[in-house]
Amino acid sequence: MRRADLPRLLAPLLLLVAAGCGGEADSAVDPGTGQLAGKPAYGDTYIEALQGNISGLIPNVLSDGPSFEVGSLIYNGLVKHDKDVNLVPELAESWQFSRDCLDLTFKLRRNVRWHDNQPFTADDVVFTYDTMVNPKTPTAYAGDFKPVASVTAVDPYTIHVHYKHPHARALQSWGIWMLPKHLLQKPMLEGKLRESPQNRTAPVGTGPYKLKEWRSGEKVVLIANPDYFEGRPYISRVVYRIIPSSATTFLELKAKGVDGAKLTALQFKRQTEYPAFRKAYTKYQYAANVYVYLGLNLRDPRFADRRVRQAFAHAINKRELIEGVRLGLAREATGPYKPGTWPYNPNVKTYPYDVKKARALLAEAGWTEMNPDGVLVKNGQPFKIELLSAQGSDEGRKVAEIIQAAFKDLGVQVEIRVIEWAALLKEYIKKRNFEAVILAWGITPDPDQFDIWHSSKTSPDELNRIGYANPEVDDLLEKGRSTCIEAERKKYYDRLQEVLAEDQPIVFLYFRDGLPVVSSRVRGIMPAPIGIMYNFNEWFVPRQLHRYTAG
Repeated sequence: MRRADLPRLLAPLLLLVAAGCGGEADSAVDPGTGQLAGKPAYGDTYIEALQGNISGLIPNVLSDGPSFEVGSLIYNGLVKHDKDVNLVPELAESWQFSRDCLDLTFKLRRNVRWHDNQPFTADDVVFTYDTMVNPKTPTAYAGDFKPVASVTAVDPYTIHVHYKHPHARALQSWGIWMLPKHLLQKPMLEGKLRESPQNRTAPVGTGPYKLKEWRSGEKVVLIANPDYFEGRPYISRVVYRIIPSSATTFLELKAKGVDGAKLTALQFKRQTEYPAFRKAYTKYQYAANVYVYLGLNLRDPRFADRRVRQAFAHAINKRELIEGVRLGLAREATGPYKPGTWPYNPNVKTYPYDVKKARALLAEAGWTEMNPDGVLVKNGQPFKIELLSAQGSDEGRKVAEIIQAAFKDLGVQVEIRVIEWAALLKEYIKKRNFEAVILAWGITPDPDQFDIWHSSKTSPDELNRIGYANPEVDDLLEKGRSTCIEAERKKYYDRLQEVLAEDQPIVFLYFRDGLPVVSSRVRGIMPAPIGIMYNFNEWFVPRQLHRYTAG
């Protein structure tokens, strides 16, 4: 996956620093931002390269990064993270939390309207909650709302939420996208949200942009909402061009066919260091909350044996991956938490590169015979794996090729199969129709990963896509989200990482750096602990630098 399979508020956080500045020579550099100065102006179009096609327009029932990226400009939640990763009001104007963490009261903004000019009220919040917990709703995020005992509209602009027990993610969970009751009540009751016009052709949100056009596999076009409650965005139109190939994306950057994209490590470090590119674009580098991993279908009896998974972990040289694929722009992963963050546990079992140990573990698991082709055999079956990777991902392809070579030394034959991203997600990952796959997960500001690791989350619309089940992990996840005391949560998540490190349900590879680039004609970008997109509504292009007529 290009990005996290998680909701907008739960998407990867980005700690960015400008890696280089460039731009036209008509303005002085603003010392506060490192960007060229310029007077804010309405208008122009911003074109972003999107590596995968979106799968729909109601993010609540989707699980792919491209859909979240687009959906985050169409919808809002009650709360959001500010530039310093603090929770702040969005559609809510304030909230109160009881001392016992059981009662949460929101006061809603009174100046918010849906894109069809209907008022946003407490009834929409209750409806969104009802949608998320409705068994007919195909969502992976219902778990955040299971601890809720009741949601009540006290009046049109006041919501009271009562919890059955303390829930660590109580406030953050209300960052889920709010949905319009007046348009979606019937599809929700019929279990047809994904088939509704809201998800296909006519989304109605409260956000800063509205859908203008969606040509599947080609582009998504958004136009500014002039009545947005926080003020009309400066950029009048946003075009997401679907460009699966990172090489093609780079050619489009050089031709100025796109204004923003995500670079590969090779592009970032070697292919963009020339004057014309530095003038045309500003590069950013951040320690992203995204880790790359080798996923194994644990329903496959070969991978159900923990010794096989541990052998694979020993067979992969993570430093080789980081240097060869990321040119050093990544950090080794020992589990699903980023080093340096409060939930991270550095004292877990690790798997240093050790081919001899890997072979011994496979032998313990019964893989002792080898056929004339040098492939291990057990019960007459050669150890052959089909390894899936997304089309257009140079990184995924390179990781797959290095793993293919490493496993060949073990006597495991790997066949790499590259599949278009939307098809990979829909036909293989969701249907659990895979043996092994190279993917990436985005982690959240909160350490709760119930939706990813709990054994109850293995249905097609859930996120435990490898089929992992461990009773101790279930218990730790349940306890970790049922207290508001960080020290107690730390204890549970430390143990969680120890169990995951021992089990190796997936092979954790590395946390990568994010490497975005934005046209230097775009101003107002202010990198912060949460990234650069948090203030997208304030990005602008000075009038004299406009390229497009807004539509």
